[in-house]
Amino acid sequence: MNVQFLEPFNQAWKRMTFALFKPFDLHKWFVIGFNAFLAGLMSGTGGSGGSKIQKNADLGEFFRFPATAWAWLHGHPGWAVAILFAVLIGFAVILTLTWLSSRGIFMFMSSVVHDRVEIAKPWREYQAEGNSLFVWRALFGVFSFVLFGGLLAFFFIQGGALYEAGLTRYLPWSFILGFGLVTLAIVLVWGYIALFLKEFVAALMFKHRVSAGEAWRRFLALFKANALPFIGFGLITFLLVLVLVAAVIFFVLGTCCIGGLLLAIPYISSVVLLPALYAYRAFGLEFLAQFGPDYDVFPKPVAAEPTVPAAA
Repeated sequence: MNVQFLEPFNQAWKRMTFALFKPFDLHKWFVIGFNAFLAGLMSGTGGSGGSKIQKNADLGEFFRFPATAWAWLHGHPGWAVAILFAVLIGFAVILTLTWLSSRGIFMFMSSVVHDRVEIAKPWREYQAEGNSLFVWRALFGVFSFVLFGGLLAFFFIQGGALYEAGLTRYLPWSFILGFGLVTLAIVLVWGYIALFLKEFVAALMFKHRVSAGEAWRRFLALFKANALPFIGFGLITFLLVLVLVAAVIFFVLGTCCIGGLLLAIPYISSVVLLPALYAYRAFGLEFLAQFGPDYDVFPKPVAAEPTVPAAA
């Protein structure tokens, strides 16, 4: 099968321009933008930072930090309870946002597939699918937390053992390189799972009204026969994100940072970026539709009824 990338993107772009600009309707933008906002609640990006270790004493303090923190918590039980309470509140907030996002994914997909300006109807109509997606994402999130936490703990313990053995000169190179390569491999697999879940598994749930587990079964059967095209889709997605980031930077600089203030407001940013969000959502659906009617979520155009000539 000759899988296309450019043609699905062209079709997605046409859908976006027709839906959002022919004609331009600000009310439609705000409604669909709200659905896009819900769908992207848990899709934000975060920053990361680092620091340089200047002295071996600093490195020793770093590896002894868990023991130091544990001793401090034992000596300050009030703070320990407060921190535990804050962690539980944080988990509750994350679960709530994940649930809203799972429901929003189907609301936004409905807007793109049917070109409708609706909020309440798709919220109710795809309740079962949204809840099933939420359960799968929640379990996947717990698994990811345990996996990355275990990986971090393993390398932390191994690094501490190397330090205690006096092998600190090996830490900046072999140890850190090994940690980075293993982490990169896991992050790539994790990223593809998250991408496939949101772009294709959710689409199959939307079309066939099935659970997340059943949709995964159907998608994996397709993936086994077409692994390279789907991996390529992930690479193209990465490039599209880079293009969008560059466009946002130019937009912010071109508006003397006024645009940055708009993009800092989550809902408003979804409205401002709606053409990109809409086109990308349609791109994934158009790409999936190439693999046959069972994977095409778009409704077929209704054929015009033939006109019967009037009797003479």
